[in-house]
Amino acid sequence: MQNRYEFDYLIIGSGAAGLFAASKLAEHGKVAVVNKGEFSESNTWYAQGGIAGVMDATDSVEHHVSDTLQAGCGLCHEDAVRNIIGRGNRIIEELISFGTAFDSDNGVLHLTREAAHSHRRIAHAKDATGKAVGEALLAPVARNPNIKAFPRHMAVDVITARHLGRYMQGPDRCFGAYVLAPDGEVITIAAKHTILATGGAGKVYLFTSNPHVATGDGVAMAWRAGCPVMNMEFIQFHPTCLYNPLGSTELLTEALRGEGAYLTDAKSRRFMPEYHALAELAPRDIVARAIDYEMKKQGCDFMYLDARHLGSDKIEAHFPNIMQRLLKIGIDLRTQPVPIVPAAHYLCGGVQTDVAGKTPVDGLHVIGESACTGLHGANRLASNSLLECLVMAELCAELIAGDTTQRPPRLPEWDASGVVPATERVQIKQNWEEIRTTMSNYVGIVRSDERLRRARRRLAMIREEIASYYWQHPIGRDLIELRNLSLVAELIVRSAQQRRESRGLHFSTDHRDTLDKPHDTVLAPDLL
Repeated sequence: MQNRYEFDYLIIGSGAAGLFAASKLAEHGKVAVVNKGEFSESNTWYAQGGIAGVMDATDSVEHHVSDTLQAGCGLCHEDAVRNIIGRGNRIIEELISFGTAFDSDNGVLHLTREAAHSHRRIAHAKDATGKAVGEALLAPVARNPNIKAFPRHMAVDVITARHLGRYMQGPDRCFGAYVLAPDGEVITIAAKHTILATGGAGKVYLFTSNPHVATGDGVAMAWRAGCPVMNMEFIQFHPTCLYNPLGSTELLTEALRGEGAYLTDAKSRRFMPEYHALAELAPRDIVARAIDYEMKKQGCDFMYLDARHLGSDKIEAHFPNIMQRLLKIGIDLRTQPVPIVPAAHYLCGGVQTDVAGKTPVDGLHVIGESACTGLHGANRLASNSLLECLVMAELCAELIAGDTTQRPPRLPEWDASGVVPATERVQIKQNWEEIRTTMSNYVGIVRSDERLRRARRRLAMIREEIASYYWQHPIGRDLIELRNLSLVAELIVRSAQQRRESRGLHFSTDHRDTLDKPHDTVLAPDLL
């Protein structure tokens, strides 16, 4: 098996950001796309709601900008907001040209409305928009001779000048990555430019809407390469995920509430009007905290999402996939309320970048959910995420296309000297469960100084245990993911400790007020 490759562009991750960037860059050179699972395993593929853009005559970019800034609780970077949102209309049109089958009425896009949007501006494909977008973007990538796919390959770490030590002079630069192949061998992929498009880190919590691959790999690799992270404390919990203690959590799209579904308790009492004037359409952080508060107040494990009054025809027309998946576990959305619980959904922070994904390390770029551009601020406006990752992919490709950077030097092979076979791997399972339990219990929707202190102490101990095990034994996907997850968990906690206020998605019982002057939380790699 070949263990060395060289490309012009290496893309790690195959969600919307990675696939869109691959299509753009294939016109300018050879592209490698590395994906640790199948191409259908990404947050993109599981996105239900849609993509936000100004497509209606009664709407405007200014309205969309205003909604985004308001949802972001004073922490959005307005230049990034305007840059990204101003491209929304054209991005949706380009997705249509790729073959994305958005819903339409008599040739006119059907636009829905989600929480905190002042207008209907969400283009969608029933309740499976991400899958429609992913399939449309994957098709040209799959048949492009300039693109080589590496499915079921797990990135271990990016390779920077520091790996080359005294043989490399000048500023730090990224030259590619070490990648674990399905047969267990670590191969070397060299590239002029490396793009991390690995998605979020929802698996750091027990309940999440994310697929199993969302372990914060891009954030962890970029941090180890020397990139700062920003606003990692802002974890968006989706208010309405299926409560299913015996199986996987199923996200119930916000579009259900956009079309009029209610949140109720076991007695069919609507409670959201007591918490916000917009009731079920309040920003996600408010809705998630309201559900969490009602659960704690009533001593319940879940609340309910009730869509029965929408009628069978509307449910079958707009939410067929959700309806069918619920029917498989014995719940009929048309005739009964669905038990729901808030679950980790989206990482609003990430690697600090500009809108083109540029980092302080030359040749290393981060796009999509792994990056933090300032668009989302302290709370993401629904359906801005697909828009951001596609705009970032386009701008990143424009930035590096045709770059005349010299070919990377010959890179050293992965060093596995001193590694001995593991006699048991129960430590990996134990640490994995401890991290997720610690984060869920201490760093969830509502936080306190004492909870954060406890989390930080335990996570630091776990990370030491993982580091010792990692360098002594052969690596596998589970060990690589565990290493990344533990680092990202600690970054979230440290960021949360630095924010001495309650703002957006970060609510502290010890610091309930919001400070007058907004500030980002930035951590530099030398802090750990």
